[in-house]
Amino acid sequence: MKEIDRYTAYKAFSEAIRKHYKRLHVLLEEIHVYPGQPPLLFLLDREGGLSQKLLAEKINIKPSTLTTMLKCMEANGLVEKVQDQEDKRVLRVFLTTAGQKTVAAAKKIMNRLSDEMLADFDGEEVELFYNMMEKVKGNLHI
Repeated sequence: MKEIDRYTAYKAFSEAIRKHYKRLHVLLEEIHVYPGQPPLLFLLDREGGLSQKLLAEKINIKPSTLTTMLKCMEANGLVEKVQDQEDKRVLRVFLTTAGQKTVAAAKKIMNRLSDEMLADFDGEEVELFYNMMEKVKGNLHI
């Protein structure tokens, strides 16, 4: 078997990421969600009522990016902002009923995508893949 150099492995990883993103985009488009929105939807599902500042911190995006994302999601009826009763300067973000349904649909899509992505992997390979991705994350300093 031919030995793979680091650049070739990196290139394959980059191509896999791009294909994953494109496939995710296609699947999420079916439910009118953009690829950057699921982390926010899932966080709001777990911890609804967080401030915009805290949401931006928790999903590691700029507050201005979050503001744009929330405007779009609010226009689509997925989230609502409610003024904090104790501190009127703070807006808390909650999922609407439509947002909760969208979370359920997005979770199904994520499961479908992970099934597609790992279709030919046996249990040992899935574990190896997971461990390698954890190692990659640990190697990247941001």
